[in-house]
Amino acid sequence: MKKINQRQVEFDCEDIFPKRWSPRSLSPEVTKEDLMKCFEAARWAPSSYNGQPWRFVYAINRTPAWDILKQIPNEFNQKWALNAGALVLTVSRKTFAYKNKPNIHYAHDTGAAWMSFALQAEMQGLYTHAMAGIEYEKAKELLKIPEDYEVLAMFAVGKMGSKDSLPQDLKDKEAPSQRKPVSEFTFEGVFQADKPEEKKDE
Repeated sequence: MKKINQRQVEFDCEDIFPKRWSPRSLSPEVTKEDLMKCFEAARWAPSSYNGQPWRFVYAINRTPAWDILKQIPNEFNQKWALNAGALVLTVSRKTFAYKNKPNIHYAHDTGAAWMSFALQAEMQGLYTHAMAGIEYEKAKELLKIPEDYEVLAMFAVGKMGSKDSLPQDLKDKEAPSQRKPVSEFTFEGVFQADKPEEKKDE
């Protein structure tokens, strides 16, 4: 067993997977070329019927587009995300282009594209941090997103910055998170639901 980024690896996968993590202490050194290489990686993600439902709306810090996208993270995430080099909104088409039929796999496929982006960023010396805490309705309104598209998340991109840029409560949490053991989410030939968590003391 080996340890990478304070994470104990159970089985010998490629280092890039446990090495990738989501810091909040990001700095703004990101170029359009950096992003395009990551979007190229996302382009080749697998998708149902090759529908490629993912759409990414991006803004680089200190550009006119930034003034729009910086309004989308919620108040908590604005405390750190606005220091990043870029913000990217993840949107997905819920229907196939052909005959507009429902695509029940749109979120699954868009997640694959996002992970491809994140791993390419890691290989380029960049860091990504995805956010669920965003203003979804405001994003739809600001960007005039049609009803057959869903706003899924937003992520920040940047070089590693200083922890001193973070509020104290976030500074204390700035470390790679741990993961469940493989045995808790893989089952040979059967399915097991999660057990109820024990109530923790307040």
